[in-house]
Amino acid sequence: MAEFSGHLSLQASAREYGPTVLSSQSFRAPYHLSKPYWDADAGVLLVQVVNPTAGILAGDQLESDIAVGPGASLLVTTPSASRVFQMKDGTAACRQHFTVARNGWLEVLPEPLVPHRGCNYRQTTRIAVEPGGEMFYADLLLPGRVAHGEAWEWKSLCLKTEVRVGGDLVLSERFDQTGPDLRALAQLSGSGPAACFGNAMLIAEADPADAAWIEAVRALHGPSLWIGVSPLRRGGWSIKFVAVDAMGLRSALKSIRAILAARFPRLASDPRKL
Repeated sequence: MAEFSGHLSLQASAREYGPTVLSSQSFRAPYHLSKPYWDADAGVLLVQVVNPTAGILAGDQLESDIAVGPGASLLVTTPSASRVFQMKDGTAACRQHFTVARNGWLEVLPEPLVPHRGCNYRQTTRIAVEPGGEMFYADLLLPGRVAHGEAWEWKSLCLKTEVRVGGDLVLSERFDQTGPDLRALAQLSGSGPAACFGNAMLIAEADPADAAWIEAVRALHGPSLWIGVSPLRRGGWSIKFVAVDAMGLRSALKSIRAILAARFPRLASDPRKL
């Protein structure tokens, strides 16, 4: 079976007069780009990253590097979930690096990760934002193919995230849980066997207006959705949520973005416009 060494590199730059453009791009299978779309209402360039293969297989090594220059605004999304298939031997790894310059904006909004039974997958995310830059990043995890009885049945799953603002480390976290660990957390939250997990980060300088959106996001908490907002050491917030199913997870993320859009208007862009 073929192994992919995928590569994606994007540089978004602001024109002196006009919208953001991709000033540099490079990609190799299984990465593929659709035609970018400029959302004039939100003031952001939408780019959809497509994986035309069945999904992620043993031995696949995926590398991505996305940079936003001063004054540029970019939304990167995907059209479908990323499926990590069963692996008899070997592992698959994804390493992604996002950088945002002063006065730049980047939103990374992929569809959920779906680990199948018996897979080994490692994902490392590094985020670097200059002071005055802003970013929203969402990472969604489904329990597996619930209808096939594969919930929480992966072999190994490790998601590492590191965030630096102005060169200072403000967040370092490692999600390295077994299926039974997450099943126990789902039971604790009362979310049931199809529970789905969301991890979002908002990087921005604090403002008195932040109290309103923080209160509104926390008000989403209820029987079918556990959600919390925590400030980072500086320059941003961590938003974590647990929903009863995939539909609830997507609905929660949609509600979070709608609430935040009052403070960060570029979040009003619809990623499905493509």
